[in-house]
Amino acid sequence: MRKCSVTSLSPDFAPVSTPEQQRLQKSWYWYDWAAASYVTVTAAVLLSPYLTSIANKKACPGQPSGDTCNANLDVLGLGIAPGSLVPYTLTLSTVLSAIVLIFVGAIADRSAHPIRLLGVFTYTGATAASAMVFIGGTNWGLGVILAIAANLSLGAALIVYSAIMVRITPPDDRDHVSSRGWAYGYLGGGSLLAATLVLLLFYDKIGLDKEGAVRVSFLVAGLWWAFFAIIPLRGLAHLKGVRVEATSSVIRGSVRQLRATFASLGSYPQTKRFLFAYLFYNDGMQTVIAVASLYGSKQLGFSESQLVVTILLVQFVAFFGALAFGRLAYRHGAQRMIYSSLFLWTAVVCIACFLPEKQFVLWLLVAVAIGLVLGGSQSLSRSLYSGLIPAGRESEFFSLYQAMERGTSWLGTLVFGLVYQWFRDYRLSIVALVIFFGVGAIALRGVRVREGIVAAGNTPPRVV
Repeated sequence: MRKCSVTSLSPDFAPVSTPEQQRLQKSWYWYDWAAASYVTVTAAVLLSPYLTSIANKKACPGQPSGDTCNANLDVLGLGIAPGSLVPYTLTLSTVLSAIVLIFVGAIADRSAHPIRLLGVFTYTGATAASAMVFIGGTNWGLGVILAIAANLSLGAALIVYSAIMVRITPPDDRDHVSSRGWAYGYLGGGSLLAATLVLLLFYDKIGLDKEGAVRVSFLVAGLWWAFFAIIPLRGLAHLKGVRVEATSSVIRGSVRQLRATFASLGSYPQTKRFLFAYLFYNDGMQTVIAVASLYGSKQLGFSESQLVVTILLVQFVAFFGALAFGRLAYRHGAQRMIYSSLFLWTAVVCIACFLPEKQFVLWLLVAVAIGLVLGGSQSLSRSLYSGLIPAGRESEFFSLYQAMERGTSWLGTLVFGLVYQWFRDYRLSIVALVIFFGVGAIALRGVRVREGIVAAGNTPPRVV
């Protein structure tokens, strides 16, 4: 499993981290490996088509699973198309995140034990992810509740996790360290996904049906998250935060700090501009990731095993893509590399819109293109943003970032769900996402990164 830790570096890259920082970074990488189980197997591959099928059975009982359900679910008096349930669930999850996660960031910055917080969020999320084994029949409501709980917990954990990177990594190493963390995640998620593919292909050999195999996969993904998180939780256990007298002072101080966060954004205009750009282009990326299995299953007619093969390919291509983008950023700067990736994202979405049904080879070629740009755009966004936030307020500012991070986008999923609600056509839903990459690219081009890093009181890297 440690093969990714010995990947050769670019010839002109020389780490400036101390040996102690490098040791901490090696522990830190493993959290991406752990959490990728839920992100990849559950959120990206299995949950969307599985929960949509359950919603279809509830709205259209007795109808063949491959047919479009034209009836609606009754959700609190509202008529919701079963095919829009998952996008709407992701939207609701993010609305809640916008309220909850910014408080988490403020609390984490004032906590004397940030690693304990990371552990609490981790095991809350892993428990919710494992409990998805109980989703069955027509009980779509349980799936919605557990998905929201797992997404919120993951978002909270990643706030603390991302802030830790800033504390243990010098500015010139952050593109490299962030990229390697993502690479660990892709390799870890891909490893579990490969095992999941075996289960989905041969479930009948061990006495399971297809639904049972999917539910077992949910359970294993949650347990994987919980087990491998032990490595970073133990390796980083001695890191301390701000000491406080009592819990009440943490809460009161966090509320005051939260107010200060929004007030101080006016003093960091480049940080605010980046967050605006990130809101749009990340929403586009996260929506593509979140609905890819839904699009492949319901629009293009691919099976669960074909979808697993697809995401497995994306994971391993993204592993190399993340490392490659990290090296290129060292030469050309993170901003330029992210900007370039957005043009590739736009092309991928347009091509996906016109893919014919059942053409699996063409679908895999699109998956390769996604993998190449996925890791780089995500990892470099994190490292670029880390330089735009004031020292000592990492968790607080990463909470704003995390509210728009992987699996928690809401504008994109809302647009995707609404377009399907109106037209019952996922092709129109997927092509509508082009606007997010376009707006994000225009906004990102206007960010003066070096100026923003200096304004935040940080040292700019050699190339920005």
